[in-house]
Amino acid sequence: MKVQADYQVACETASELPQQADIELWVETALALAGYDNTEAELTVRVVDPAEGRSLNHEFRSKDYATNVLSFPFEAPIEMPIPLLGDLVICAQVVEREADEQQKPLMHHWTHMVIHGTLHLLGYDHIEDAEAEHMERIEKDALARLDIPDPYQINH
Repeated sequence: MKVQADYQVACETASELPQQADIELWVETALALAGYDNTEAELTVRVVDPAEGRSLNHEFRSKDYATNVLSFPFEAPIEMPIPLLGDLVICAQVVEREADEQQKPLMHHWTHMVIHGTLHLLGYDHIEDAEAEHMERIEKDALARLDIPDPYQINH
């Protein structure tokens, strides 16, 4: 599996951000465990500030706040040599705040958000309970493969 990420950092942050190679590994892991059958894939990952995250969340989901990750799947009108999965928009400050609140290492939470968003690009959702359980199982398996504990386990 070969993933090519167009990695865009469109914000300033005091915390560490993932490297492009990390993102590509995390996406590859999610794709493999989701049964993605192409040998190549491309996506854009854009890291934004809360203002841009809020604006996009408001425009596309009618929610007036910045969220951790937004997924915009791409549906090609024709067959493409390298499948374009779509775009992930991740708000760095929201990810940082959530990692702190959940007492998780920051890079573990980044990994989870990229995997979670990638599954959304593939059409997975968590609206219905059965779909949520299936999506969470893939997330947990992908994270375990990367030596990251279950993100849904509460450690309080």
